[in-house]
Amino acid sequence: MGNVMLYVVAVLTWGSTWIAINLQLGTVAPEISVIYRYSLAVIILFAWCSWRGLSLRFSWRAHGVFFLLGVFLFSFNYIGTYSAQQYISSALNAVTFSTMMWMNVINSRIFFKTQIEPRVYVGAALGMVGIIILFWPEIREVSWSDSTIIGMSFCLGAAAMASFGNMVSQRAQRQQLPVLQANAWGMLYGTLITTAVALGRGHEFALDPSPQYWLALVYLAIFGTVVAFTVYLKLLGRIGAHKAGYVVVMFPVVAFTLSYIFEDLSITPTLLMGVGLILLGNVVVLGGFEKLTRRWRYKRLPTPVVANS
Repeated sequence: MGNVMLYVVAVLTWGSTWIAINLQLGTVAPEISVIYRYSLAVIILFAWCSWRGLSLRFSWRAHGVFFLLGVFLFSFNYIGTYSAQQYISSALNAVTFSTMMWMNVINSRIFFKTQIEPRVYVGAALGMVGIIILFWPEIREVSWSDSTIIGMSFCLGAAAMASFGNMVSQRAQRQQLPVLQANAWGMLYGTLITTAVALGRGHEFALDPSPQYWLALVYLAIFGTVVAFTVYLKLLGRIGAHKAGYVVVMFPVVAFTLSYIFEDLSITPTLLMGVGLILLGNVVVLGGFEKLTRRWRYKRLPTPVVANS
């Protein structure tokens, strides 16, 4: 699968999970729903690897890497995000979490000495401005109380955890550790860690009998977890975390599009401006303008004249 297809699948899949998550809100605590989601994803991944004959035996050193994936990418990332949602709106949560894009740029420079092209900074800035404009109606009503600061702190912590998880995954792929098996073990460790935290917080492992809850759970486990993380981390290994991180800025675009289709969301100039800047930043980060310029220059080159001898 090409890089563009990996990018599109990751954006569309994660951008659509908000519908399934909304269907799970109510009876079961969000953290417990995450545990159910990852438990099912772990079963699916281990079964798939076994059916494909993929080895699940690795050295203790490799398991150390898998454990770090579980800590950063598949556990505290989600714990922080869900904790933040108790204090701040989903809009402010989305804006704050999108700082992961900048964290990826900085961490790639620190941990891998990655040479960051100027266009990545420009595109990331455009994306952040677009996100703020997109959610501006909700952001301007935010009351900067202690609870808001606490919520944003949780969210920034979650974004940092996710970014560190991106670095761990990039390092793992450079060590030739396979993505599928790494995800399987990482999600297993992450699920165990999240379970320990949920028990420590006194959450009850309730069950919601409604069909919509279980359909949402299956969708989130298969597509929102197994598929999305597999394609995203493969993309990360190919183009680097500093570029792949822009995926988090594209989620709201998909979410707003689906809301327009299914919930009659009204189109406003603010919405169009925000989406436009995010898409423009996406093109800049991925080098779209450079590719178009290259093709235009190639077409404009004069055809060489060959003299008859």
